[in-house]
Amino acid sequence: MHGLQVETACSFLQNSLHVRRRRAGRDRGQPLNQTIPESKSETTMHCYFLHPKKSHSAEIRMLGGVADDNGKDGGSNPAPTRPPPGRAALPTQLLRPLLLVALLATCFLAVVVLLGGSAYSVLPRLSVPADAALHAPPSSSLPQRVRLRQAPLERWTRAPSTAWHDMTDEELLWAASWRPTKTGRYPYRRVPKVAFLFLTRGPLPLAPLWERFFAGAGRELYSVYVHAMPGYHRPDDFPPSSPFHRRQVPSQVVEWGEVSMVDAERRLLANALLDPANERFVLVSESCIPLFGFPVVYDYLTRSRQSFVSSYDDTGPGGRGRYPGGLAPEVSLEQWRKGSQWFEMDRALAVVVVADERYYPKFREHCIPTCYTDEHYVQTVLSIEAQGRVANRSVTWTDWSWGGAHPATFWEAHVDEAFLKRLTTKAGQGNCTYNGWTSELCFLFARKFAPNALQPLLTLAPKMLGYG
Repeated sequence: MHGLQVETACSFLQNSLHVRRRRAGRDRGQPLNQTIPESKSETTMHCYFLHPKKSHSAEIRMLGGVADDNGKDGGSNPAPTRPPPGRAALPTQLLRPLLLVALLATCFLAVVVLLGGSAYSVLPRLSVPADAALHAPPSSSLPQRVRLRQAPLERWTRAPSTAWHDMTDEELLWAASWRPTKTGRYPYRRVPKVAFLFLTRGPLPLAPLWERFFAGAGRELYSVYVHAMPGYHRPDDFPPSSPFHRRQVPSQVVEWGEVSMVDAERRLLANALLDPANERFVLVSESCIPLFGFPVVYDYLTRSRQSFVSSYDDTGPGGRGRYPGGLAPEVSLEQWRKGSQWFEMDRALAVVVVADERYYPKFREHCIPTCYTDEHYVQTVLSIEAQGRVANRSVTWTDWSWGGAHPATFWEAHVDEAFLKRLTTKAGQGNCTYNGWTSELCFLFARKFAPNALQPLLTLAPKMLGYG
């Protein structure tokens, strides 16, 4: 306790002494200005207090429990009574306020702890990824502030363990439309992934072949999303070790040639955009197969400066002849495009498709059979909004030589070494442009393959396709 506080206490006791003496003199009939003599019952009290640099003491004499300030005993001089070492005598008038302050401080601390604990208990619990340290740069090379923030940020950007959720389409498209404020810059070490979007009617008969394809890559390099009919939900079809385990997204009914086909494509893109690591997006079907090993496919897509969307001006009845006048003025006849449904695009263009509120309502209202939105919507929108950023070709090989509204389907009898060699060499690949250079590698996938073609594909894949 500071010396000033104890001096104040001693002064208070001195004043009390004067009052007691004056009252005693009045009771005896003495004048008020006359002080009663000191009695032998007086005792001496020493007020001790501590100072940051030296100790001080004040000696006050007591009369019947009240101190006298003249420093004399009045006849008897008993030994002064000192408090035990280490303890300072405090008057009751000061002790009570101190106890009250201590009580209030204790109550305040308890309230803070209780309220603080309840506030933290409602925060989401984030699991710490086991491999978080493997993908982080050395901590010694980062500022302290970055090192402290890096782990929580990487946990926040970690993809969900399942593709299933309870969002409506409107909520999903809104959530997927977010984009970084600084395009291409991320405040953490981001490994770009390729998202494989499976648009299916239900089962995946060629899944064993795809599992061998994905076995040649780490899980941090790809992601899988499956859109099936609403009545088909079989999470137990694939074991936890399979890349298809728990990868089915909430789906709606899809009808061939209807706008619901485009709805499914946008739904797949939106679900994949929820993972900030997904950089390239490939639309495939249950009848598609990969023609090369994963390393070839990954490098080809992630190193490309363009997206692979087939988009061209078809002046015939199957092209401009399908143009609905209701699309004007947003889409003119000269802007109308046609192309393959099976696209591949980068993240920026995927956001353009998902966030579109200018063209999609017009297509939904006016592009009805025989307009076929899956062959015109994405192709037209990206031709207008991203001209020069698409390669105007698809990376999925399809055989239309048989004629009709659907491409050729290949069965078990069609699949042999000669057939697969043709698909993977110049005979089937042809020539194309890749990053401004002529290339003989143009197609990464092929369709349509029947379910019974699985066995010969599994047998020939290690030799002819480079995986399995």
